[in-house]
Amino acid sequence: MKRQRHVEGIAKDTLYFILEASKSTMPVEFAGLLRAEDDVITEVIMLPGTESSSKSALIRLYMLPNMEVVGSVHSHPSPNLRPSRADLIFFGKTGDYHIIAAPPFDETSWICYDGTGRARRLPILDVELEDDEEDWFD
Repeated sequence: MKRQRHVEGIAKDTLYFILEASKSTMPVEFAGLLRAEDDVITEVIMLPGTESSSKSALIRLYMLPNMEVVGSVHSHPSPNLRPSRADLIFFGKTGDYHIIAAPPFDETSWICYDGTGRARRLPILDVELEDDEEDWFD
């Protein structure tokens, strides 16, 4: 079995991005994959070909470039934060940190689960995110 990467928490700005993206796509589910830097979740990767509706989101994992992800994120259009059976199957394929966000999409309306669907603690960390914008044009 592949060893799961340990994460200390999620950057506050990354969580706010998740909550705002989830709110803005309502009633359609928002979905992406999570990347970590220095043991902190700092990025949401949205893959081409992802399909979303008001009932589900389908991420095409074969579109993932050669990079490590630590988990996934998706929203539920209802206040239900529990993972579905399909969520649990997907969790097992994409790491050990899986966030589900639900209305009203604030700091109290999300939960992180491990790869088996057990709720896990994921602290919100006030860290500076690097701006890699200059790297794109060098």
